[in-house]
Amino acid sequence: MTEITENTDKKNALPEAVDAFILQWGNLGGQWGVNRSIGQIHAYLYLADGPRTAEDIAGDLEMARSNVSNSVKELLAWNLIHRVPIRHDRREHFEAETDVWEIAARIASGRKAREIDPALAILQECVGKAENDPTVSNATRERLRNMMEFTASVDRWYTQMMAVPKNKRDVLLKLGSKIASFLPLGKD
Repeated sequence: MTEITENTDKKNALPEAVDAFILQWGNLGGQWGVNRSIGQIHAYLYLADGPRTAEDIAGDLEMARSNVSNSVKELLAWNLIHRVPIRHDRREHFEAETDVWEIAARIASGRKAREIDPALAILQECVGKAENDPTVSNATRERLRNMMEFTASVDRWYTQMMAVPKNKRDVLLKLGSKIASFLPLGKD
């Protein structure tokens, strides 16, 4: 992290760009379903040049130590940060994953487990029940099957993409929609 600078207004003022990123990452976290503090701590550790203690985090981000502790537990559960032992220091130190692909993969994995897997299980159950229920219309059965098949396709695509080596994923990402031109399906 850019070294913390002295500022007459705040003892541990962060550089403006760092502070702005931390604040905005926290706001985005709220939109992604995690609390703002979790996003801010992740951003802080992501930008840090080395491991930081919970006390460092609480002081630099002006957060309650209990809030930091709970947020760190959540980030550890998502596998977005890890503990780093420091010789002759009994305090816990934390460091964030800095490989952007790895961060994205870990977030996607967590979201898949929390959202896609349960949705697919529910859809499979509903389709099974609808198939044997004469009171369910054909249109409803078809819509349930379509939703289940789409969700299963997303699940398969995710699994396949995670198996692609990182350097090839980089190429796929850069190709974007151009990849469709390689498909033998015509021009539509």
